[in-house]
Amino acid sequence: MQLELYQIDSFTDKIFHGNPACVVPLKEWLPDEILLKITRENAVAETAFFIDKGETIHLRWFTPEIEMDLCGHATLAAAHCLVSILNYKGDRITFETKSGLLTVEVKDGMYYMDFPSRMPEVSTLPDIIVKSLNIQPKEIFQSRDYVLVYESEQDIKKVQIERSIFDTINLDPGGVVITSVGSDCDFVSRYFTPQSTILEDPVTGSAHCSLIPFWSSRLGKDTLFARQISERGGELYCENKEQRVIVAGKARTYSVGHIYIE
Repeated sequence: MQLELYQIDSFTDKIFHGNPACVVPLKEWLPDEILLKITRENAVAETAFFIDKGETIHLRWFTPEIEMDLCGHATLAAAHCLVSILNYKGDRITFETKSGLLTVEVKDGMYYMDFPSRMPEVSTLPDIIVKSLNIQPKEIFQSRDYVLVYESEQDIKKVQIERSIFDTINLDPGGVVITSVGSDCDFVSRYFTPQSTILEDPVTGSAHCSLIPFWSSRLGKDTLFARQISERGGELYCENKEQRVIVAGKARTYSVGHIYIE
């Protein structure tokens, strides 16, 4: 069996930046075991698989370890693949997913993803995570992910994770996002997942389901510009809309090819 394979850099307009995701269109669903094996072979944080059902497109996301409930950069990659490579007609895509129906609007090379809002609540941090951090946060919140608030962008850049400690906790399917006000944007973040093949995710769209309502409330504004300051880096254009958030970004195609399944 021959399948098409596309690798897309999401939340960037430059190759080798943003977050790489693989996209594999399917005619019918393969066993989950095969989907996981494909994802491991792809060796990126997420692979998106989709089936075009006409009015909607059934979309699933896999890390090398598990199926995810929501992934922003792989959704953006799938939308970019459909529009820029597969000649999808229309400026609005409706994805059928584990997180319900998700729409993506396409305008002037930007992809506007309509995601659920996940306002984090005040929480406490497990001792394992506390011990794994070289700099402690000033505030702790949680939704799907732990949201750790720091004093400044410089603190965010200096945070290091002791992986041998961090990997002793399982937050499936969540992770730890660290965040602060940005120096040249509204807010910055970094994202870490314990027991994951890739410790630090380059750009995490789904984490902004919590970051957007949080910083919208803190800063008193509904339209925000964010940067994820990983080594690759990425830019996110955000809007708070009560029960929903808009996470928008650009994308670039890195490679086009095929994979072969026996």
